[in-house]
Amino acid sequence: MNKMKLVIAPDSFKGSLSAFYVCEAIERGVRAVLPGCEILKIPLADGGEGTVDALVHATNGSFVISDVSDPLGNSIQVEWGMLGDGKTAVIEMAAASGLPLVPPDKRNPLETTTFGTGQLIAEAIKKGCRKIIVGIGGSATTDFGTGMAQALGVKFFRKDGGEIMQQMNGRLMGEVAAIDLSSLTGMLDETEIFAACDVENPLLGANGAVYVYSPQKGADAERCRTLEKNMENIAKVVAHTIRDVRDIPGAGAAGGLGGGLVAFLNAKLQPGIKLVLDACGFSQRIKDARFIFTGEGKIDEQTVFGKTIAGVTDAARKQNIPVIVLAGSVDVSAATMQKLGLTAAFSICDKPMGLQEAMASSEGLLARTAEQIVRVIVHFYIKDKMI
Repeated sequence: MNKMKLVIAPDSFKGSLSAFYVCEAIERGVRAVLPGCEILKIPLADGGEGTVDALVHATNGSFVISDVSDPLGNSIQVEWGMLGDGKTAVIEMAAASGLPLVPPDKRNPLETTTFGTGQLIAEAIKKGCRKIIVGIGGSATTDFGTGMAQALGVKFFRKDGGEIMQQMNGRLMGEVAAIDLSSLTGMLDETEIFAACDVENPLLGANGAVYVYSPQKGADAERCRTLEKNMENIAKVVAHTIRDVRDIPGAGAAGGLGGGLVAFLNAKLQPGIKLVLDACGFSQRIKDARFIFTGEGKIDEQTVFGKTIAGVTDAARKQNIPVIVLAGSVDVSAATMQKLGLTAAFSICDKPMGLQEAMASSEGLLARTAEQIVRVIVHFYIKDKMI
């Protein structure tokens, strides 16, 4: 039993523990029973918050700090990741262009920009990264990624031929009449850009970037009408100059940044968990594992749709590896469990408790639950040879 290989590959417990510390807690519980077993810890994320932290730890990479612009053009320091291969960067656009960076009374997607996200991409290219993963959730912006493109050297011009010198934003994209790509950051042709995108919204219309997401960024009905008009303008100019991305699923993600990444940088939009699993070589690393422990703060009927646990079980199923889930809350039907390919799912809450108590105690609860599960495994393995 002490020679058995176990994999611990959870997402974070949002607001409580990062994926790295979830791994540490589960390992502590396992080693209380099997101190000498082989444990492989692979902290995960689904492309949103925590992706940089998870991938840096999972690949023995490093963190990099860069000075960039926030959504309002102010200078801030932002952390991004260089993965263990030294050639792959991982960036969370929310770190530079996210909604929490804008005070509630200043939230207005007509005025916010993705310029800082472009600066992070430029920094990664300068440091020799030839593969860049960009998580695009949680934006404060609706600028079609024009700010991002501008930071990388794309020039935007008005009808009178004058170049727009201010950082591009939701308002200025309505003034664009021409685009010049000739100064786009060097080495881009040798760089692959991947965007972690888990939505399929088109760029325009009732289900597009403006009307679905801009209200939560500070846009009232009048601002939404203006943003939609401006988005239509930039989309037409881009379609004429580069390529038409208006109907690409996911183009409307992050205020149109999904479409902008495809148009300006030839990025590939992929589900976040797929990008993360590929980046850390998950399928190869779990070979010969006897069990996989995964988990996140809550598992419910939505977990089957592109979340971390679904990605883990999909990879494990192809290698016939049982998957055990630990979560703060477990609310899934037997049909969903079967669809996900889960062996079992356990809530770590071992007595009635409120959310705040559960979050504050999650580290100990994880360790204790993992220990109890492994004790059962060991019992049947040794006593009845059932495993």
